[in-house]
Amino acid sequence: MNPLDTLNMAIGTLVSHRMRSLLTMLGIVIGNASVVATVGLGEGAQHFTATQVESLGANSLYVFLSEQQSKELTGEVPRLLLSEADLIAAQAPAVQWVSPTISSSLAIGHRSRTVTATVQGVTPDFLKVRNIRMAQGIFWDEAAQRQDRKVAVLGGELARKLFDRTNPIGQEIQINNQSFQIIGIIQRKGAFLGVNPDANAFIPITTMAHQVVGRRVPQGLLIDEIEITARDQAQIRSAAFQVTNLLTRLHGKQDFLVVANKSIQDLLGQITSALGTMLTLIAGISLLVGGIGIMNIMLVSVAERTQEIGLRKAIGAPPQAILQQFLIEATILAVAGGVVGISLGAGGMALIGTLTPFKPTVPVQAMVVVTVISGSIGLVFGVVPARQAAQLDPITALRMS
Repeated sequence: MNPLDTLNMAIGTLVSHRMRSLLTMLGIVIGNASVVATVGLGEGAQHFTATQVESLGANSLYVFLSEQQSKELTGEVPRLLLSEADLIAAQAPAVQWVSPTISSSLAIGHRSRTVTATVQGVTPDFLKVRNIRMAQGIFWDEAAQRQDRKVAVLGGELARKLFDRTNPIGQEIQINNQSFQIIGIIQRKGAFLGVNPDANAFIPITTMAHQVVGRRVPQGLLIDEIEITARDQAQIRSAAFQVTNLLTRLHGKQDFLVVANKSIQDLLGQITSALGTMLTLIAGISLLVGGIGIMNIMLVSVAERTQEIGLRKAIGAPPQAILQQFLIEATILAVAGGVVGISLGAGGMALIGTLTPFKPTVPVQAMVVVTVISGSIGLVFGVVPARQAAQLDPITALRMS
C-alpha cells in the first residue's frame, strides 16, 4: 500500500468518527490557544511597557531623595533645593531640560464640588520633560512663575470631575482655600506605574512653595524631586554622572538617587519577559495533556478496530502499513487541533487589541513553532497505540469479538 492510500484511509477513518476526533483534538486546541494567548499577551505587555515608559520621556532621569541612606550616614534628613535644579540646568552640559517638582495631595473645589487630587508645583519646562502637549489653553511662562501667579493647568480627568462638559478655561477653582484661574488643559496621557497626570492639577512651583504648602527654608525652596531630560539617549549616562557629581559636591554626600527611565524600561522588560516565558511553559503543559489524550483515545481506537486490523493483516497488509496509518491519524488530529487552537488564540488576541488599549501581538514564527510542536506531540504520543496495532497477531485479532 502506497503512502497516499494510507493517508486517505487515515482521513476516512477520522471523518467516519467525527465526534471522537473532535473530542480528541480538544486538548490540543486548548493547549495551542493557551500558548498563543500567553505569547501574545507577553509581547503586548513588553510593547505596552516600553511605550508607556517612553511616553514619560525616553531620555528622562529622576533625582529622588534617599532619606534612609542619608540618616544612616549622618543622621540628617536630606534636602533638595530649587536652586540646585537651576545649577543642574546651567552646569551639566549633557542635560537639556530640568523640571523640579513639589507634590501634595490637596482638596480642589469648584462651587459645590470638591475632590482630593495631587497638586504639582512645576516649572514651564515640565511639558518638555514629560513630553506633554496642551489640549486647551496655555501653560504659564517664566514671568508668571517669577510673579507667583495663581494660575492652574488641569488634567482632563480632573477637569471632567469638576466641570463635567463645561469649558473650564477662565474658570476659578479653590486649592487649599485659595483661588486659582484655570488657563489650560493637558492632553490625555493615561496612568502608568501609579503616575496619572490626567488626574492632577499643576501650578507654578514658586506659588506652590510660597502660598500653598510653605516650602521656604533659609537655604532656599525645598522641592520633592527633579526630573531631567538628557540631550539624547547616548548622553543619558553622562547626564546621570554630571548630576550625581554636582549634587554630591553641593550636599557633601550622596543622599539622593538618580534613576534613568531607560533603567526602568529595561527592568520592566526583563520582568515581563520572564513572566511571559514562565506562563508559556505552564500553558505548554496543556499541550502534553492533549498529547496524552490523543494516546488514550488512539489506544481505545486500536481496541475497537482489532478485527479490522486482523483482517487487513490476514489479507497481506504489512505491520509497517498499520503503524503508518495510526501515526498519520494521531499526527492529523494534533496538527488540526493546533491550527484551530492557534486561530482561536490569535482571534482572542485581536479582540483584546480592539477592545482595549493593550495591543497583544503573536509573531508568525511563534505560530509556526507551535504548529510543529503540535504535530510532533501527535507523532510521539501516537507511537504507543500505533506499535500496539502493528504488533497484533492476525489470528488472535480475528477471533476477538
